[in-house]
Amino acid sequence: MSTAEETAGGEAQPWSEVTPDAARRLLLAAVEAFAERGYHATTTRDIAGRAGMSPAALYIHYKTKEELLHRISRIGHEKAVEILRTAARAEGGPTERLADAVSSFVRWHAGGRTTARVVQYELDSLGPEARAEIVGLRRQVDAEVRGIIEEGVRSGEFDVDDVPGTTLAVLSLCIDVARWFNVHGPRTPEQVGALYADLVLRMVGAREAAPAQR
Repeated sequence: MSTAEETAGGEAQPWSEVTPDAARRLLLAAVEAFAERGYHATTTRDIAGRAGMSPAALYIHYKTKEELLHRISRIGHEKAVEILRTAARAEGGPTERLADAVSSFVRWHAGGRTTARVVQYELDSLGPEARAEIVGLRRQVDAEVRGIIEEGVRSGEFDVDDVPGTTLAVLSLCIDVARWFNVHGPRTPEQVGALYADLVLRMVGAREAAPAQR
């Protein structure tokens, strides 16, 4: 499945933020190349070739290969923050909102696994300034999940002694889906999302953990 065809929660990944069309084509090609070969093993010639363009054309839209990775990573992390913030600020109690946050986050990592692998596992390939920006976005991701868990502990819905550690465990569980999920496997992104939501509710000692979809 190509990056252009991936889904996140049933929705297409259009990268509509990226214009003009040539810049978008190059970004899509970079995502596929970075996911397949890794950032350091990918050349600008590889990316341009996948996009059906000349290497010189790439530099019209992106000054460096790192600029491409930075833009992919920034857009991906902004989407991650949006997904979790929407769930965190929805109606309902902590149990319902944590389940929604986990389910949505897992669906994004499963449905858009090629993009998610680049977004989540190429952070160290960025230079200091770009890396600092992405680390800031990761802190926002952490804060959204941690906030739901903290609220659940205060209300008595969750039984968690180490909120920061549990938050890290929850996010690690969700993110790792991008590494192993197989579109030809036995479960859909929606089913994996429901399963992980149930597992996380059990992890935090929620009073009622909804059964996972089979």
